[in-house]
Amino acid sequence: MKHKAVAASAVLLLAPLTACGGSARASDGSTVTVTVGYQSKTINTVTAGTLLRSLGSFEKQLNSLGDGKTYKVDWQDYATGAPITAQMTAGKIDIGSMGDFPLLINAARGKQLGKPTHLVSVTGYNLRGGLNTIVTAPDSKLASLADLKGRKVSTSIGSAADGTLVRALQRAGIDPYKGIEKLNQQPAVGASALSAGSTDALSQFVAWPGLLAYQGKAKALYDGAQLNLPTFHGVTAREDFAKERPAVLEAFLKAQAEATDYLDEHPVAAAEKVAEATGLPAEVVYLYNGAHGISTFDPAIKPQLVSALKQDVSVLKSAKLTGDVDVDAFVDDHYVKKALGADYAKRLATAPPASAGEVWPKGSSETRAFKTPAELLAYVAEHKSGIRAAYVPDATTGTLWFADKALWVSDGKELLPFVTPATAQAYVGEHAGARVVPYAAALKQAS
Repeated sequence: MKHKAVAASAVLLLAPLTACGGSARASDGSTVTVTVGYQSKTINTVTAGTLLRSLGSFEKQLNSLGDGKTYKVDWQDYATGAPITAQMTAGKIDIGSMGDFPLLINAARGKQLGKPTHLVSVTGYNLRGGLNTIVTAPDSKLASLADLKGRKVSTSIGSAADGTLVRALQRAGIDPYKGIEKLNQQPAVGASALSAGSTDALSQFVAWPGLLAYQGKAKALYDGAQLNLPTFHGVTAREDFAKERPAVLEAFLKAQAEATDYLDEHPVAAAEKVAEATGLPAEVVYLYNGAHGISTFDPAIKPQLVSALKQDVSVLKSAKLTGDVDVDAFVDDHYVKKALGADYAKRLATAPPASAGEVWPKGSSETRAFKTPAELLAYVAEHKSGIRAAYVPDATTGTLWFADKALWVSDGKELLPFVTPATAQAYVGEHAGARVVPYAAALKQAS
């Protein structure tokens, strides 16, 4: 049954779709339609999708080309990267955004079908892998990856979250293909399955784990940052489109950089815009896309991300979703370098901001950052009725999480937050006198 699920996933990835619009085309000689595939709820792609669309930056860049043509942007929203790849290989989407594993499948399918594509920029990334999380039901007795052996686990096969699941299980000594019953499901379906009790765990990408935790429908079992391997989402473009309309692609990349700058300069406003467009709670969007969020945004194609992409190939090959992928041929940074000019080198050299806790007061358009978890807890304790959301970085991985959903450890006068029970217990085991305490007790100790 597991092999059939993988095979079915591969067929879906290969099948050309015919229901949606067309690629960049001049319908009457002067009007050009550019088709962009994006994932509105995969919120670490917002600078190439949801936020970019909301700001109108791409349309403004196209209108400034001054080439005598009228441009129309056809935005097509999908839940995962697989249908975007199918549309691209059918010549129906020009530019798409998706995660690192789907990007590799995009590269493989494009080459296989004679419709080559290229990675032309990066959207959101996390250098440790924190964008993917394995969660369980709130009342689940599962406490570590080892407990997943023989259990049902929902994921989207071929996704970045599936890659995290495979690697995490391998490190735990569990065969990722025979040691669990893997359910190949769309994120929303998997979330429903978890709530219904028809799956024991869910491995998914942003924003599903954070959303379910925020709603009280799940708790974290495994933080993808424990792998300490970069994960990211990026922008891919059809080679024929890029060669035929390089100015259009460069306009998109300039617009993406503008959206990135807006997000960095106005993180709360950006979260509110994305929330309005997607229906996601702004508090969840900010968990990932905030000033110290799990995701860092930058269009530059950093060497460590390319290196991680090369390491991802073996995971997809073992699942028989691709053969070899020539990552160096797939990556093409010359369009983004030309679009951003001298600014590209500066962006390439930037690093993620240092981890920090944040509190979002009710009615405020800004958050407050705190140097230590104890200081943050003391503030929350004093302003309980005035807190919209509070976020703390995991003491070992730096992954941001909701303060009231974190596992808290009291170690003398120190209070430390952890995303998962396993990491909290690992710390307790190494520090005599340290103990896991309820959130209410941590608040009381800090106040």
